[in-house]
Amino acid sequence: MSRRRAPRPAAGAFRAALDQVAPKTPLAAVQAAWSGTVGEQVAAVAVPVSERGGTVTIEVAEAVWAQELDLMQKVLLERLRSAVGEQAPQALRFRVNSERF
Repeated sequence: MSRRRAPRPAAGAFRAALDQVAPKTPLAAVQAAWSGTVGEQVAAVAVPVSERGGTVTIEVAEAVWAQELDLMQKVLLERLRSAVGEQAPQALRFRVNSERF
């Protein structure tokens, strides 16, 4: 008679499955790293939504956030380069979409 094993946490299996099915695009890389790069407070009001030609568009809750993040663009790009490497965008574009938030 074989012994029954104790249940194991499913988190590792879920993480591995998500890594396998997640798109390998620059936008996906930025979205995955966004919260850790900008912090939870900024991530709550700014979300990467599209990428074209090396420029990632970020939708923000208010115009003030668009202006503030645009002023911080150089720092944000450096952090994203550290986080995602060669898939990091070359520029960020900010667009207000208060309906998203």
